[in-house]
Amino acid sequence: MSLVTPVRRRQPVVVAATLVCAASMLGLGAWAFLGPESFSRFIDYPPYNRHLIHDAGAFQLGIGVTVLLALWWADGLLVALTGFAVASGLHTVSHAIDDRLGGHAGDVPSLGLLTLVAVVAIAGRLRGRRS
Repeated sequence: MSLVTPVRRRQPVVVAATLVCAASMLGLGAWAFLGPESFSRFIDYPPYNRHLIHDAGAFQLGIGVTVLLALWWADGLLVALTGFAVASGLHTVSHAIDDRLGGHAGDVPSLGLLTLVAVVAIAGRLRGRRS
């Protein structure tokens, strides 16, 4: 089973549209995650909530990575797990850096565990492909 998706060779319009979609999620997600105050001013939905903007950025980055990887990997499960791992990992970071703003003591460990579960599943999927 190949990791290369045939869509790249036969459908340039689909590829271009997919790249635009991925770029929008990656760009806006990075902005929200790295510059939540600036992003919040831009979207203009008061009141400002730093943690919510961080979380939105984490999930947008996960979506962007998923959409982008779908152009290169034919394995839908691997694409989904990788996107989940990116979003979940950044969501964990969001809770760690915003821990003084609220949440629960168990948020970072439980979210980190979900990320680890995804990484283990990714490794198992890749290992199974080599057999």
